[in-house]
Amino acid sequence: MAYYYGQQQQQPDPQQQYLWAIFQKVDKDRSGSISSVELQQALSNGTWTPFNPETVRVMMSIFDRDRSGAINFQEFGALWKYVTDWQTTFKSYDRDNSGSIDRNELKTALTNFGYRLSDQLYGLLVAEFDRSGRGCVSFDDFIQCCVVLQTMTSTFQQYDVNWSGWIQLSYEQFLTLVFNLKP
Repeated sequence: MAYYYGQQQQQPDPQQQYLWAIFQKVDKDRSGSISSVELQQALSNGTWTPFNPETVRVMMSIFDRDRSGAINFQEFGALWKYVTDWQTTFKSYDRDNSGSIDRNELKTALTNFGYRLSDQLYGLLVAEFDRSGRGCVSFDDFIQCCVVLQTMTSTFQQYDVNWSGWIQLSYEQFLTLVFNLKP
């Protein structure tokens, strides 16, 4: 505790100070919030390539809780934890430390997350989320893949009232489902 003009004040939390310093570096225009462009420029996927704009959009939609179109400091703290948790997860499944997740590593990760998918579908996921064309998924695309899969699963479960793994939809229900899938 510190005393300031006879009043007791708490010392700033070192973690908050650290996050504030990072937030200020990312907030290039000094607006007090982080735009999607600033966030994309600040994020690194470990391959010296820009973070996938769609992954940035997804993260902005998750963490921009006040719907201002930007991330304030409080929202940034939650976003920071989210990205660092994903980094830890990604590194634990990148068994060969290549900086990317191949098909088998993706299968291991998603199986451990509770998904039971066919080998064909794992191949489809890699093809869908492999922006580099190397047959593997980079960090930012791994986040997007997992978020999209989770969003689709949650949506499917809303229609699978019997938990049978099967749903029956009208064409209009299907279109509604598809157009509402954006995470």
